[in-house]
Amino acid sequence: MPPGGRAAWTAWSIGVCVYVLAVIHRTSLGVAGLDAAARFGIGASALSTFAILQVMVYAAMQVPVGLLVDRFGPRRVLLLGVLLLSCGQLAFAFSSSFGPALASRAVFGCGDAMTFISVLRVAARWFPAAKNPLVAQLTGLVGTGGNLVTTVVLAQALRSEGWTFTFGLIALLGVGAFAAVALLLKEAPAGVAVVPVAGRRQPVREQIRQAWREPGTRLGMWVHFTTAFPGAAFGLLWGMPYLVEGQGMSRGEAGGLLTLLVLSNMAFALAFGRLVSRRPGIRIPVTFTVIGSTAACWAVVLAWPGGHPPLWLLVLLLVVMGSNGPASLVGLDYARAHNPPERLGTASGIANMGGFIGTMITLFGIGLLLDSLSGPAGHTAETYRWAFCWLYVPLAVGTGMIMRLKGKLGRTKGF
Repeated sequence: MPPGGRAAWTAWSIGVCVYVLAVIHRTSLGVAGLDAAARFGIGASALSTFAILQVMVYAAMQVPVGLLVDRFGPRRVLLLGVLLLSCGQLAFAFSSSFGPALASRAVFGCGDAMTFISVLRVAARWFPAAKNPLVAQLTGLVGTGGNLVTTVVLAQALRSEGWTFTFGLIALLGVGAFAAVALLLKEAPAGVAVVPVAGRRQPVREQIRQAWREPGTRLGMWVHFTTAFPGAAFGLLWGMPYLVEGQGMSRGEAGGLLTLLVLSNMAFALAFGRLVSRRPGIRIPVTFTVIGSTAACWAVVLAWPGGHPPLWLLVLLLVVMGSNGPASLVGLDYARAHNPPERLGTASGIANMGGFIGTMITLFGIGLLLDSLSGPAGHTAETYRWAFCWLYVPLAVGTGMIMRLKGKLGRTKGF
């Protein structure tokens, strides 16, 4: 059994610092969307392409990254991830046209994809299994601090220092993260094998097939898909434009509300981590509660006369959407609980694809609807209201898949 204790928390802390940096990179476009549209001279559909490509690359890389972690260990994968993050963000900082900027986001997405699964694998090596749901939620909670840096510090830096300085500085933070991982990270306790002996490794295709055939992996993917995307799409891209263009807020006021989304996320992470660690059977009730409350809040917001809901309702919506990210980690807990250690990275990668596929579909759908519905007045409250109705398509699909798959685990230990 992994030992836990101070050494475990030290190893986890080094890994989670890289994840925090990745979240800062990932969410930077959420406060820079309007700046990017002006800098590159693009509309809503093209703007959404930045986030869609980033998320698409992230999702596509999950299974390859899981395989890399299973075969080469999380430390090497984290080092490669930091390198790609920094190179991509540095290129984005100096891009002045749409094409090069888009390519840099793809490079960045590859690096981002390598962080979270690697940190979870470090935790699985260092902590007892019963603590893994709590540590996973703590990872998400601390990573959310990167989102807080984005909404508070990065937004202010963009206004005062400009595009190139701000994004260039973020890229340079990778130097410290790379050094910490290279010099300080121990990815497993003494005597615990980090990667399987070469002769015992399964063929790649067989490892993926076995992970996918496990119903817990697929249920985890659909839980992640359905719970993660509403808050992710809002925070990654469409939250700031919706609040500024659709609700008439200043950028400072919109940034304050987005900060509330981050703080709510952190609070729910603590609550869900403790609940799931103590009562594994509560995972499906938590999932359906989050899905239902998110759908209900959006229904009231979108149905509000004139498309201008009161501030208290927007606050409630953001607080509820703060539960989305923590609830999505329940999906990764299903993948962890129903797969052996030698394919944990692969199974986690499959499950972790879900929310990012849902986010990609949502980003594209909202952007396409905004451009097709907007008239001479641009993006109004009314066009945002109809565009955000798209949320209910992936919500319905994901909920149906969870209902279908949960029956297959009804008699399985840990459900």
